[in-house]
Amino acid sequence: MAEKKTATKATAKAVATKETTTKKCATRKCATKKAETAVKDVVVFNAESAGFRAGDVYQALATEAKALTVAEIAKAATISTEEVLVGMGWLFKEGKIKAENEKVVLA
Repeated sequence: MAEKKTATKATAKAVATKETTTKKCATRKCATKKAETAVKDVVVFNAESAGFRAGDVYQALATEAKALTVAEIAKAATISTEEVLVGMGWLFKEGKIKAENEKVVLA
């Protein structure tokens, strides 16, 4: 009879442990989902990478030989819109490009 009580206690502990583990996993999943939605793409720039993005923007504009929007430049150069803006800033500063009716064209 003592063996049955021990088995029952062990079973109760196992069930309690399983329920606790399930609750913890559910909490971890929720925390993981929240963390995943909070993560954003981070673009790190320095003078060298800004110069390369300026080259990408310039080549995209030269290849198309017409005025392009920021989104069109990003697609043509296969870079992000943030990188296009950094490259455009570089090229505006050098006087290589100008803006015409919300589009960018070589100067």
